[in-house]
Amino acid sequence: MRESVQAEVMMSFLVSEELSFRIPVELRYESSDPYAVRLTFHLPGDAPVTWAFGRELLIDGVGRPCGEGDVRVTPVDPDALGEVLIRLQVGNDQALFRSSTAPLVAFLDRTDKLVPLGQEGSLADFDAHLDEALDRILAEQGAG
Repeated sequence: MRESVQAEVMMSFLVSEELSFRIPVELRYESSDPYAVRLTFHLPGDAPVTWAFGRELLIDGVGRPCGEGDVRVTPVDPDALGEVLIRLQVGNDQALFRSSTAPLVAFLDRTDKLVPLGQEGSLADFDAHLDEALDRILAEQGAG
């Protein structure tokens, strides 16, 4: 059984209204973390940056504005569903990306075949994830 789904999508990084450039973005979904998708942005001259957020946020954001806080996904034109905007924010800094909807929907369809939407809870081992996170936090505090 496959345990992950990957795809590469070209997105426009919108620096300003006048400046944008196309970058490759790796999409990844793993059955070991069934609620999340990971997007790795390969910006020229910088180390790749990975964001993880809810798969359902990306699914919903294709058709209507979704998200609060650090991640927001919005269709450019809700009637056409041709493109989507992904806004990532940390404090006052933000990055805006524009993508064609079709490759995102194809990727999300593949994730649904791996773990159907609504069945994530049958795979998620929250106790193991919590134990791993606590171990990392305690190790970092002990080293610091």
